Amino acid sequence: MILFPNAKINLGLDILRRRADGYHDIETVMVPVPWRDVLEIVPGRGEHTTLRVTGRTVDCPPEKNLVMKAYRALDQEVSLPPVDIYLRKIIPDGAGLGGGSADAAFTLRGLNELFALGYSDDDLARIAAGIGADCPFFIHNRPMLCTGTGTDMEPVDLDLMGMKILIAKPQVSVPTAAAYAHTTPAIPVESVSRIVATDPAQWQGRLKNDFEASVFPAYPAIAALKQRIMELEPVYAAMSGSGASVFGLFAGDKLSPEVADRFADCDTLVATL
Repeated sequence: MILFPNAKINLGLDILRRRADGYHDIETVMVPVPWRDVLEIVPGRGEHTTLRVTGRTVDCPPEKNLVMKAYRALDQEVSLPPVDIYLRKIIPDGAGLGGGSADAAFTLRGLNELFALGYSDDDLARIAAGIGADCPFFIHNRPMLCTGTGTDMEPVDLDLMGMKILIAKPQVSVPTAAAYAHTTPAIPVESVSRIVATDPAQWQGRLKNDFEASVFPAYPAIAALKQRIMELEPVYAAMSGSGASVFGLFAGDKLSPEVADRFADCDTLVATL
């Protein structure tokens, strides 16, 4: 079985408050985007489940990879037979694009289908929530309003079909804990959900990512990257998640694939939504 785990972007990200458990309540809208890894799951040839990772270097031993965590989480529920998993990493990590979380969620979905386990999306999302905050989103894999620590979700009626997207990640990565450490939680005047319900042409200047205020001073290359994208006159541009990638949304006829050449110093995707 071969699957293609995709990335996500965040439309707005408000950090509302710090919780007693040390985590933060947030509000954001996550949207799937067509930057994809390749995941193959086949029945195991040996007595133990294996994972082989190729493509981009992943600074993580296989046993700690979220794919293996997903296998073990489902194995605790239903006692799975061994499988051999092959993961080709294409989505850059440390980018705020959720690549590792997508790999984990698609592993759950793939195992569910391969072994005809009969779990619903809600069942899989419950298991995914124990793996990582972004993982449940990729079970549903459609625009979702994410609240709480990011695992409370409800569908959003959002249609970006036909728009072009440019995503670029500079050669830096932002540790999530460090990004949170310098933020100032606050309740915004206007909620993410309310802004996203309006025309995308009205988002810039209203729809914000609270991490930008803490990340940009510490990582000027990311701030400069957003400015470079803004010079292309997108409908909307922002950093995704806690960084380090920045994306721009463009009208359908506004962006040509050749624009990627202007960002040759970054990992870059140009695609149509």
